[in-house]
Amino acid sequence: MVKRILVVEDEVPIREMVCFILEQNGYQAIGAEDYDTAIRRLSEPYPDLVLLDWMLPGGSGTQLIRQMKRDNNTKTIPVIMLTARTEEEDRVRGLDVGADDYITKPFSPKELIARVKAVLRRLSPMEAEDIIDMDGLILDPSSHRVSSQGQDLEMGPTEFKLLHFFMTHPERVYSREQLLNYVWGTDVYVEDRTVDVHIRRLRKALEIGNHDKMVQTVRGTGYRFSIRY
Repeated sequence: MVKRILVVEDEVPIREMVCFILEQNGYQAIGAEDYDTAIRRLSEPYPDLVLLDWMLPGGSGTQLIRQMKRDNNTKTIPVIMLTARTEEEDRVRGLDVGADDYITKPFSPKELIARVKAVLRRLSPMEAEDIIDMDGLILDPSSHRVSSQGQDLEMGPTEFKLLHFFMTHPERVYSREQLLNYVWGTDVYVEDRTVDVHIRRLRKALEIGNHDKMVQTVRGTGYRFSIRY
């Protein structure tokens, strides 16, 4: 099935260029020029991915992400931010509110497609895999659900992918670079600090049942997932 990608960008030349690149690579691209249009396009039907500019008429990209996360129908849709902001703190702020990746303008068609493919690939269903149960923390790859004590745990798609990796590779220490390679892939550049942002969000999601303690920091080395804490 062709993946549907919503491109939210107020500058017409950039929006049209991005849509053209996506369509040339086999995706269905839908454009939105402002905040209100993006809200409407998010449900007609739901996109598989959103490419989102930081600043928009009528609102901001970060406001749109927060709105998506409040809606059960859109909260799991991955978001890549398109931003001219080069400061690390700005990029981390975007990740903190729920973005899965970011691309700094100007960018090449090759980088755009590589990051789109990487996000879609790491979020694809794992239908052939069995349910994983570790100390009452249950992960179902086929439905992309995580639960504890009978309660569903809310987390973003990247956190789900990271948790899935941890639960299938427990009791081992992984550096940030290794996690980037295993979870994000080797074909895109992502800063090490991105791992820390998603680890923090994963721990927050796992606080129910005290499962956040399973994600352990190994000082000077990286992270480990363990039921021994």
